[in-house]
Amino acid sequence: MGSIVVIYQSKYGATKKYAEWLAEELSGDLLETKKATVEQIEKYDVIILGGGIYATGVAGISFLKKHYNRLKNSKIVVFAVGASPYNEKGMIALKERNFKNELADIPCFYCRGAWNENIMSWKDRTLCNMLKKAVEKKDPATYEPWETALIQSVGANHDWTDKENIKQIIEYVQI
Repeated sequence: MGSIVVIYQSKYGATKKYAEWLAEELSGDLLETKKATVEQIEKYDVIILGGGIYATGVAGISFLKKHYNRLKNSKIVVFAVGASPYNEKGMIALKERNFKNELADIPCFYCRGAWNENIMSWKDRTLCNMLKKAVEKKDPATYEPWETALIQSVGANHDWTDKENIKQIIEYVQI
């Protein structure tokens, strides 16, 4: 399996929690993407990148895009963390948006995160409330899974992080 590094970009803590669990389970090193340099990362055999999902973008994916030519000889895996329950249609859209060109063959796993408005920035809280108001205008029978999760989450705190979610990533890395 070789040397492993887990790099992550976490805004509210759920991605960091998963990254810590992965680094511990795989005896890997742990670095924040914003503090990592390509020189540090390119020496690893396995690179696991974790990032929260914001407006269908995966936080930290720009690090891979920018440095892919220097990292492509490593086994690269991505996990994305979001507040919605897993949804195949959503994952397809996420991959189409974030994994273009040379990143197309990089596997991406999904881990459900958390929702805590008390720690959200004013901007994120405002955007979520605006989105909720737009969704509420729709017929609930037509909601996408993420819309249902949004309606149920606004105004409450939830932590859906679960160590079980990293098993699929560990199994993939160990192949």
